[in-house]
Amino acid sequence: MIGNQDTICALATPNGIGAIGVIRLSGADAWSITSKLFSKDLKDKQSHTVHFGTITSPKGELLDEVLVTLFSVGKSYTGEESVEISCHGSSFILSKIIDAIIQSGARMANPGEFTQRAFLNGKLDLSQAEAVADLIASQSRSAHDIALKQLRGNFSNELKDLRDKLIHFASLVELELDFAEEDVEFADRTELKQLVSDVLIYVMRMASSFELGNAIKNGVPVAIVGAPNTGKSTLLNQLLGENRAIVSDIAGTTRDVIEETLNIDGILFRLIDTAGIREGAEEIEAMGIERSKEKIDQAKIVLCLADASSNVSVEEVQNWSNDLLDSYPSKKIGVILNKMDLNSISSLNDNEIQISAKEGQNIEVLKTWLVDTFKGNFDMANETIVSNARHHEALLKTAESLTQAKSGLETGITADFVAMDIRQAMFYLGSITGDISTDDLLGNIFAKFCIGK
Repeated sequence: MIGNQDTICALATPNGIGAIGVIRLSGADAWSITSKLFSKDLKDKQSHTVHFGTITSPKGELLDEVLVTLFSVGKSYTGEESVEISCHGSSFILSKIIDAIIQSGARMANPGEFTQRAFLNGKLDLSQAEAVADLIASQSRSAHDIALKQLRGNFSNELKDLRDKLIHFASLVELELDFAEEDVEFADRTELKQLVSDVLIYVMRMASSFELGNAIKNGVPVAIVGAPNTGKSTLLNQLLGENRAIVSDIAGTTRDVIEETLNIDGILFRLIDTAGIREGAEEIEAMGIERSKEKIDQAKIVLCLADASSNVSVEEVQNWSNDLLDSYPSKKIGVILNKMDLNSISSLNDNEIQISAKEGQNIEVLKTWLVDTFKGNFDMANETIVSNARHHEALLKTAESLTQAKSGLETGITADFVAMDIRQAMFYLGSITGDISTDDLLGNIFAKFCIGK
C-alpha cells in the first residue's frame, strides 16, 4: 500500500470535550517521534509499559501532562511499533499535540488505516477487520455478539474449514488431469459429490442468515398498522413504557409516521406507529396514510391491529393480513386483537395475539412473539449469522459455483470443468477473509472506517 512505511497518527477517541483523549501513532518511528516531544527518553523502554510525563511542542511550548503507552513491533494492534498518548480531553490540547506529532515526522492517518495495517501485517483477516467497524457501530447486544464472534475468528475458522475440504478434493481432481492418458481416478466421485452437497447446504444456510443479520445490524423495522382508533398509538406507548404518541378517542389523531426504538432481549426493534388507514380522509391525514403504506413496504414485521370488541374490525384486519401475505410473502405478519379487556376471543389463529394496550395485558406475550418470529429457526447463540452485504454476495457466488460443480458431477462432466468450478468456489470463499483481495476492494472497505481506527 502507498505510504505504508510512514508513521501515522490520529485521534482514537471521539471528537469533542471529555475527561480524557487518546492519540494513536503507528509506524517505524512512532517511539522516536514521541520521544522528541515527551519529557522522558523511550528508546530502551519495554513494550506494554505506561509512562507519565509532559508533552511539549517542537518549539518548547508545554502542552499537557500525559500518559504514554508503548507497544513494540508484533505486539500492537497494527503489528507495528505503536504509541498511545492519553491526555486531557480538551479539543485545543488534542489538536496541539497532533500538530506537534506531525511537525516531528508523522502524518495524519487515512480512514481505517490502523485496521488496514493490522490486516496487511497479518494481525487480522479481512472479515475480522470489517468486524471492528461493526463492533464500534453496534447498538444492541445481538449486533455486538455477531460482530464480536466475527472479530474473534469464528466466521473465518468456518470458512477455512470449508476451503480446506474443497482444496483437498480439488487437488485430487486436478492431479487426475496430469494422468489423463492413463485414465486414473484419484478422487472418489461419490464422495466428492457428497462433499460438494454438504458444503453447498452449509453455505446456503449462512447466506440465508443475512436477512436476520442485516436487520439486527440496522434494527428491525416493525410497522404498526390498522384503522383509526384501534389503539396503535396506545400500543406504541405501552411497548416503550412512555407516552410517546398522542392518544385520543378522535379518529385520525396520528397524522404522520412516528418512529422509536425498543430493545427486546438484545435485539433492536424500530417501531413505526402509522396513521390510521381509512377511506375518505382529509388532505393532511391522507398524506400520513400514504407514508404509512410506504413504511409497510419497508418493514420486516407488520402488526395489524384490530378492535377485538368489533367483529367488523376483526374480520377486516384478518383480510388485510391475508392480502399482505399475498403481496409480501417474505414479511412476518401478526394480527393483534386489541381491547381484550372489552372482549376476549377464545379461538385464535397461529399469527393472532390478544392484548389490551390500554391495560397492558399480554404485552410481554407480544414482545416474545416479536423476538421468536424475527429469529425464525436460527440459533443465534451457536450459529454464524452473516450481517455484511459483501460476505452475503460472496457466499451466493460460492453457492452458484458449487451448484455448477454438483451438476457437473451428476452429469459426468470432465474433471477439468469440475476443478474449475471448485476453484471458483474457493476463490469466493477466500475473498471474504482476504486470502484473495485487490487494492480496490481494500480501499473501498477501509475508507468506511473512522479516522482513528
